[in-house]
Amino acid sequence: MSEFFQLTDMQAAFLTMTVVVIMFLMFLREAFPTEVVAMIGLSILLVTGVLPYEDAVMVLANPAPWTIAAMFIIVGALVRTGALDTMTRLAQRQARKSPARAIGGGLVFVAFASAIMNNTPLVVVMIPVFIQLARTLGTSASKLLIPLSYAAIVGGTMTLLGTSTNLLVDGVARASGMEPFGILEIFPVGIVVVAWTFTYLYFMAPRLLPDRQSMGVMLSDPSKKKFFSEAVIPPDSNLIGREVTGVQLFKREGVRLIDVIRGDRSLRRNLKGVELQVGDRVVLRTAMTELLSLQANKELRRVDQVSAVETTTVEVLITPNCRMVGRRLGMLRLRRRYAVYTLAVHRRDTNIAQQMDDIVVRVGDTLLLEGAPEDIQRLAEDMNLGDVSLPSERAYRRGHAPIAIGVLGAVVILAALGVAPILLLAMVGVTTVLMTGCIDAEEAFSHIDGRLLALIFAMLGVGSALQSSGAVALIADTISPVMMVLPSFFVVLSVYLLSSVLTELVSNNAVAVVMTPIAIGLASALGVDPRPLVVAVMIAASASFATPIGYQTNTLVYGPGGYRFADFLKFGIPLNLSLAPIASFVIPIIWPL
Repeated sequence: MSEFFQLTDMQAAFLTMTVVVIMFLMFLREAFPTEVVAMIGLSILLVTGVLPYEDAVMVLANPAPWTIAAMFIIVGALVRTGALDTMTRLAQRQARKSPARAIGGGLVFVAFASAIMNNTPLVVVMIPVFIQLARTLGTSASKLLIPLSYAAIVGGTMTLLGTSTNLLVDGVARASGMEPFGILEIFPVGIVVVAWTFTYLYFMAPRLLPDRQSMGVMLSDPSKKKFFSEAVIPPDSNLIGREVTGVQLFKREGVRLIDVIRGDRSLRRNLKGVELQVGDRVVLRTAMTELLSLQANKELRRVDQVSAVETTTVEVLITPNCRMVGRRLGMLRLRRRYAVYTLAVHRRDTNIAQQMDDIVVRVGDTLLLEGAPEDIQRLAEDMNLGDVSLPSERAYRRGHAPIAIGVLGAVVILAALGVAPILLLAMVGVTTVLMTGCIDAEEAFSHIDGRLLALIFAMLGVGSALQSSGAVALIADTISPVMMVLPSFFVVLSVYLLSSVLTELVSNNAVAVVMTPIAIGLASALGVDPRPLVVAVMIAASASFATPIGYQTNTLVYGPGGYRFADFLKFGIPLNLSLAPIASFVIPIIWPL
């Protein structure tokens, strides 16, 4: 198809930059998922011939995405065998003795664990632990969950395996002809980042973080048992013909109208205007005292009570490997399949309680569910959900935990010693955990984030187009005259700040792929070593604090912490601004320009 588009070198460069700018704008608008936007951009570049087909195929040979996928499986084996659960139980025991020490120890553990494993499942496991610690301390979870996310983020800056972004920057740098990064090469600057972040958390978290309750606390009272009460409207009921939302009986304090079921159809989607008919089943949520009161009330003598099931309210977090992601709540048919109701959905800083059937479930959403405990448990097992207020009680393969830990340790140590490439070691590790039964094949591959890999491969193609079209050289030649007169500190700072700002707005992996070739091109134009500028991109693209969309762990703590978007801005921007000059000062010392 490329023969239809005969572009000059300058036209190809400008077209590539235009596509990248439009992609970033689409990332911001969130009209499509990020991986879809990346694939749209890649397709345009392929169709127009800006990205040669042969170059696009070569993207598949980049070891970074395959290494990331392999590490997902190894970390999945750690979760499956309960290796991470050991830490959660230790933290719970420590919390009873010294909650403050448990918090500090937990954050240190998260930081150093994130240095050698994917931090997303780590944060998912630790969220319930930190919520329990908050309850023990008598404080709100909002004081602890952003620090949990930040500890995981900065921990990933200490090694090449710490984040997918680090591996991705290394992969792009290798493709550009640079020497591969050692697994511990970035540790010196990473430990400085960790030290400063922990100092900032210690002094500023008590002052700047909000004291706010999560959705589960706001919309439910866990100290009182609740019941779903189902009543049938008999032929001689005086409620026939009345609008259900106007019935005072259903508006009493302690009584909540959940649903009206007519035949086999739920009318919950729009109860306003529904007039009760003979045989309608009205589902109410009440406390036991109200349930008995309703049954004894004379106004209800013509309403036949058919059932009362004790229910529980749980707040569940949608994680990347949840089977509900990308599906409409209405299509999941939770009431019919599980007898579980969705009371509310928390997304960003909004609690959504209306027209929930049309909501498409996204990673980071928090759902408030109500139903019988056994029904919720069945739903949780089928959909891979977790109660954010309680650590998982899943049956682990604990006997295999030493194998999973040993495999991860071997990959890290052998890679650090340079015995073999990381991808080779990771693939052998995957084979080992599968052969030994640490994790089943079906469950193992469910831990791979396919959407992330699609984004990475597509953005690698876009990054290749930036280079092959001459866009990188054009950008570097344009800004290099200004950079030449600046000290090395300000050169590194400029690259760091640009990467940091873009990361806060769009996907960190997308920014890493776009900024790495630009940093290398700039270094070539300046006649300096590209390594310090690439490290600046690596650290800045990983250290994203100011928005809940810049990094996935921020998204995960958003709902459970009851945060607002402004909370991240208020607490994260000062950390970003203070960390940028510190990192930019340290990087040229370790890797001189």
